[in-house]
Amino acid sequence: MELCEQVEREIAPALADMGYEIVRISLSGGDMKTLQIMAERKDRVDMTVDDCANISRTVSALLDVADPIAGRYTLEVSSPGVDRPLVRAADYDRFAGDIVKIELNHEINGRRRFKGRLTGTADEGQTVCFDFDGVDMRVAFRDIAKAKLVLTDELIQKHQMKQG
Repeated sequence: MELCEQVEREIAPALADMGYEIVRISLSGGDMKTLQIMAERKDRVDMTVDDCANISRTVSALLDVADPIAGRYTLEVSSPGVDRPLVRAADYDRFAGDIVKIELNHEINGRRRFKGRLTGTADEGQTVCFDFDGVDMRVAFRDIAKAKLVLTDELIQKHQMKQG
C-alpha cells in the first residue's frame, strides 16, 4: 500500500468526525520529508488558520501513534484554495461549469494539456467531460494525471457569493 494511502487511512475517520474531508495527501523531499495534508470543511465554509491548526494537532497525534513515516518529516496542513486541485471524480461534477486545466497521462492529438469548461462526468464518474474550444471532450478519469480549477473572475465571484 502506498504511504499516502496508509496515512489517509489512519487520519480520515478522525478528520471526518471533526467535520473535514481530505482533498489530497502528498509526501515529498529526500532526507527531510514534507507531508502535506490538504483538507476542506464538509460544510464548504472557507478554512481558517484555526481549522488548519486543529487538523495539524490531530494528525500529529495520530501519526505519532501509528508512525507510518520512517524518520523525520515536516507536517503542512492547508486548504485547497479557490483554484483548487480536482482529485476525486465527484469534484468534476461539483465544479461543473468552471474552467479547468487538465493534464493527461498520455497524448491526444499530440497534446497532454487542455484548458476548457468542465461539464461534469459520465459513466458513473469514470469519464470526465469538458468543452475544449467548442469541442465536447471526454477523457477517462484514470487518464488524468492532474487537474485544477483556473482562477477566473467568474470563479472568484462564485466563491464570494457562496461565502456571503
